[in-house]
Amino acid sequence: MKNIKLVFLGFFLILVSSCADFLEPYPNGDISSDDIWNYQDKVQGLVGACYDYIPNNYNNFEGAYLDCATDNAVATSTTNAMSKWSVGAITTSLDDELFGTYWRRDYRAINLVNTFLKDRRGYNTRFLTNPTNNELVRKRLQGEAFALRAWFQWDLLQKFGGKGVNGQMLGFPIVLDPIGAENVDLARDTYDKCVEQIIADCDSAFKYLPIAHRDFLAQQAGTNLSYSGGKYWGRMDGITTIAIKANVYLTWASPRFNPANDIARWDSAAVNAKKVIDFKLTVDNVTNGFVAGNNVNWFNPNFPGIIFASRYVDKSEAMEKMFYPGGFQGDGVMGATQDFVDAFPMANGYPANDPLNRGNFNPAKPYEGRDPRFYSMIFHHGAKAIKANTSTTMYTFNNIEGGADAAGSLLTNSRTNYHIKKFVWMGLNWADGTSINRQPHAKYYIRWAHMVLAFAEAANKVVGPTNASKYGMSAKMSIQYLRTRKTYDNTKSLDFNSSTTTIEDPYLDEVAAIGAEVFNDFIKNERRLETSFEGMRFFDLRRWTTTLDELNQAVNGVKIVTNTDNTLSFTKVEVEKRHFKSAYFAIPYSEVLKMKNLVQNEGWEGWY
Repeated sequence: MKNIKLVFLGFFLILVSSCADFLEPYPNGDISSDDIWNYQDKVQGLVGACYDYIPNNYNNFEGAYLDCATDNAVATSTTNAMSKWSVGAITTSLDDELFGTYWRRDYRAINLVNTFLKDRRGYNTRFLTNPTNNELVRKRLQGEAFALRAWFQWDLLQKFGGKGVNGQMLGFPIVLDPIGAENVDLARDTYDKCVEQIIADCDSAFKYLPIAHRDFLAQQAGTNLSYSGGKYWGRMDGITTIAIKANVYLTWASPRFNPANDIARWDSAAVNAKKVIDFKLTVDNVTNGFVAGNNVNWFNPNFPGIIFASRYVDKSEAMEKMFYPGGFQGDGVMGATQDFVDAFPMANGYPANDPLNRGNFNPAKPYEGRDPRFYSMIFHHGAKAIKANTSTTMYTFNNIEGGADAAGSLLTNSRTNYHIKKFVWMGLNWADGTSINRQPHAKYYIRWAHMVLAFAEAANKVVGPTNASKYGMSAKMSIQYLRTRKTYDNTKSLDFNSSTTTIEDPYLDEVAAIGAEVFNDFIKNERRLETSFEGMRFFDLRRWTTTLDELNQAVNGVKIVTNTDNTLSFTKVEVEKRHFKSAYFAIPYSEVLKMKNLVQNEGWEGWY
């Protein structure tokens, strides 16, 4: 490796192609890979640059769009890469849009931290003259380097880990040293070995990092707030590494990757998720800090429920433009399915399809009396876009056949007759002209709610729904946190018709009493609602099954027509039939061409 490219005011490093490409010199001058160690700011840049490889919103193929490969959503355009992949029409010409970009990005970041970690040169760099402060900086950077390597390895494993055409369950090529300009021919390591490497990197990171970047914790430790504490909020910390482990173990324990049902994997997922839950409840629960019952604030980059989030984009309108329909000056690029809408319970917690109809679902008025979470996530026919902090109606949705927001009326209307409200700042209205109110947006990769769901699923597998003795909390108790939390609109949670201060959720009690198998299905539905449009359901559907059946289903919308008596009829209609040829992402076509030792995933035999 001869040269590096200097960007971001001359101290961040970036690779410009795949992990095997030459590193191009920056036009302002060359610095050799040996000379970099004479510039402490550039050494820090090896770690700092990696955060710019972490996408900062949900408006991409690994965010909200990925739900369009599931039963949650449908892409409006039938010609984009996600649509083509979902119906089995993807070709190698779209490789970069869906696969190659992520593979190369992850290895670029890994190469940067490998350079920092190699022979402990980064750790042994002197960053400050004050020995105490220098120790804070070098330990933090060393920990971040290990944590970031774990992060990007986990991304590779989630996306590209799978059964190869050779019948083996494979992960990604583990690379722990910097790769230079020499030709490389990497082979994929086993899935299990990749898991072990990610866990090892998380454990290494934890030894160096503070548990969290909080001023009050730094003050308790007596460290200098110029080099510790909240100043580094948004960077890797110890609690994030524990959360990564919880997610890794959860997937590794799931049926597709755990055919022998090794309970120890489920236990490890529960143990690590519980550590994160407890940290938030007992340590981070301070003045103006974390409160379990609070709503998720998608527009506050310092929202206390965040475990790890991307860097934020200030005054963004990306999600509003993406989700609003054409009639409200948006692009309507995707819509929620009827299947997703049906997953919401009624206001008292009972399912809409309860055989006894204890939630009083009325098919003639399907949007009345629903779980309040529904109204904070979905724009349905008749829904009003109320301007934040006012009673002003900015827009009323008309999804009746032929209406302004109905499927087919505009190319910028969803094909399902539902539009998405989650992530949308309700104070934004382009009609406001020069006073348009745009808010910060970021991607919340790991939230407290994610850990609650991970714990519930894993603990239920180990000890069932109601046993609290092993972990100090039962799966049922953890789900209760979510069912009683405020909605994204900051309104009341489910209405359990309780006249006492004790929370009563009769349906939760009912399914927990039946047993682990039924409660597992209940958890899956809660997870579906909570993580919707965050790019997680595709991986959930895949890990829960060993076939393609859960992915290859018809997805539905709704047709709304006015009857002769002026009532409305709501009819479920098929919008798209999915046809995935593989449950796994393809190893990028361009990489397979370059490296003969890369084994392709099953279902992509033609991508050589």
